[in-house]
Amino acid sequence: MTRITYLLLASTMAITTACGNTADGAKEDTKNAADATSDAAANVGGSMDAAAETADVKMALMADATVDASDVNVNTNRDTKTVTLNGSVKSEAQKARAETVAKTKAPDYTVVNNLIVK
Repeated sequence: MTRITYLLLASTMAITTACGNTADGAKEDTKNAADATSDAAANVGGSMDAAAETADVKMALMADATVDASDVNVNTNRDTKTVTLNGSVKSEAQKARAETVAKTKAPDYTVVNNLIVK
């Protein structure tokens, strides 16, 4: 289930369970629905931020003429603010350069360089 679907589902469920007996109950349920929607939106936004960070690093690696990034995978964890490089490159120089590029493109993240030289 996508995060956007979760957001819509959470909002719908919260609203449909509103207490219809009192205006106060309806107000409380509306507030709860708004809180749930806000929390879900924050999760979606955070995931999109991590995906954008991953894409930025991968594109920068592919654009760098000194790194063969064809076998480099980039994973980003927004919770730990970590970018992880996995896969292989052809030399120690490419491994070091890939790490430098990742650190430049994701300056607020810790870069874990798991690249192996083949």
